[in-house]
Amino acid sequence: MELQGKVALVTGAGSGIGKAAALRFAREGAMIGVLSHTDDEIRKVAEEIEQAGGRAVALVADVADDGQMRKALADLLQAFGRLDIVFANAGINGVWAPIDELQPEEWDRTINTNLRGTYLTLHHAVPHLKKGGGAIVITASINGSRTFTSAGATAYSASKAAQVAMAQMLAVELAKHRIRVNVVCPGKIDTEISDNTTKRHTEEAEVPAEYPAGSIPLTGQDPGTSDEVADLVLFLASDRARHITGTPVWIDGGQSLLV
Repeated sequence: MELQGKVALVTGAGSGIGKAAALRFAREGAMIGVLSHTDDEIRKVAEEIEQAGGRAVALVADVADDGQMRKALADLLQAFGRLDIVFANAGINGVWAPIDELQPEEWDRTINTNLRGTYLTLHHAVPHLKKGGGAIVITASINGSRTFTSAGATAYSASKAAQVAMAQMLAVELAKHRIRVNVVCPGKIDTEISDNTTKRHTEEAEVPAEYPAGSIPLTGQDPGTSDEVADLVLFLASDRARHITGTPVWIDGGQSLLV
């Protein structure tokens, strides 16, 4: 119960990595604000936490909407009175296409969700974290940090590279407030995000990339799990990582080291 008495906000908590982290935090004693733009989905996560003996409040908001995020933070503070941990996890793959085919509205949607959404989450959360210190963890990706061969993923990779830079900038800016900021960079994980990716003529942007037997050295073809990422996020959010800030951690079984 190493998060006993702590309050955490988890965005993108309706499924995948966000849900796994929210459940993990709750098992360690934290009170959780679980946030998603999908009402039914996020209420089920909150109910699952409470049925297991934890405490949670369902927050419905689009992370790219300033007013909705302002209200979500107000509702969280009304429910639990404080904030100690933020897991800024919400994100999309969006559209992957050659740069001359990728449309401005497709670019904007990916950047707005992934980058503006992270900014708004922290913009509204940091004033509350400043009251007593805390931990921020951001979900980025191997794309944009180590891997640049995902054909057509320019908008996605740009947003993920920017999240790493954001984490490192804020680690310095917020250190005087005893707020740590770290970033996890998953590789292939068993979530549904790939199913929600639109790929269009990506062969035009593809370059040859030869992998050895199995594209993930540690596991062959098997992806990592959301629970494995949640364990890493728990560590970075906990006092065990009290001297770690501004650090990207790749969790990909060595996948990003191949090319």
